[in-house]
Amino acid sequence: MAVTLAQVAAHAGVSPQTVSNAISNPSIVKSSTLRRVEASIATLGYTPNLRARMLRQQRTGSIGLRIRPVDDNVAAVLTDRLLHELSAQAAEDSKHVLLFTATSDAQEVETISRLRAQGLVDEFVLTDTHPDDARIPALTEQDASFVSFGRPWDDRDATHSWVDVDGRAGVAQATGALLDLGYRRIAFLGWPRGSATGDDRRAGWETTLKERLGLSDADLESWTFTSEEQISEAIDAGPAVVAAGADAVVCVSDSLAVGMVAAVRTAGLAIPIVGFDNTPLAASLGFSSVDQDLGRIAHELLRALTTTHEPVTALVTPRLVIRHDPRWGFPTAPTGPGPKKGNLS
Repeated sequence: MAVTLAQVAAHAGVSPQTVSNAISNPSIVKSSTLRRVEASIATLGYTPNLRARMLRQQRTGSIGLRIRPVDDNVAAVLTDRLLHELSAQAAEDSKHVLLFTATSDAQEVETISRLRAQGLVDEFVLTDTHPDDARIPALTEQDASFVSFGRPWDDRDATHSWVDVDGRAGVAQATGALLDLGYRRIAFLGWPRGSATGDDRRAGWETTLKERLGLSDADLESWTFTSEEQISEAIDAGPAVVAAGADAVVCVSDSLAVGMVAAVRTAGLAIPIVGFDNTPLAASLGFSSVDQDLGRIAHELLRALTTTHEPVTALVTPRLVIRHDPRWGFPTAPTGPGPKKGNLS
């Protein structure tokens, strides 16, 4: 037979309400009493009735998230990592993630409205945000509890909670690390202009080269190459980067970095390549990559959902993961003198 809350209270020598407070709101319980209750819970093997607790609090403990079809392995890996981190961390707070599908943003809003009306989900995480995202005002008008994974690119005065990766900072780290090793002709392989995320990442490369080498916009344009987010497209774009004489390449994603690896291998060269996302592709092929730190992202998303008195905004700084493959990794020692102003050769 399951141990009851009353049995825990009797064992600890406190009231049932004190045990309830120790479980649901431990900050209001005296530390010595809290330790005694926790010891009794452990000794008796008591498991709180989460369903009853949620009913009392009029909460479901569910976090809704739209799951989208993915057509490439890189996106699938990142989605899987985020869901794993979000689910694991939510479980620590006795919550769980409920996945649902929708064929459009409008249908996503309709589904969220239905799930809230049915009392199935309390909170939501929006992903794949974009300029003029109609979901934000629609859910704000409904007074829904939500946080977006992605900043409001076109609304600096937005009042909702959001969490995003500081792509600019991540690419700046990568570019700076290459400059520290003596590389000067650092090309950027990115997505076509107009992608808010892609343009933000390119800005990290651009700003770093301007500040440390004094390059002009025209110089930077000559070292900028583009490809769609497909490995096959990146493989076609790679030879032009090699032909331009780049001595290192920073890529907007790991998919594009794979295309550069193919080009460098074909040319028989050794050129450091840096991707973005730190997927298994980067680890298996041995090129360096910027890791988004999805564990921290999940933590900030959950923090935003539990902070109700004011919007939470968090720009998470990623970290550069350096690898030393002799063909396209970082060398273990500097290749030459440090960068000089205006030196393109």
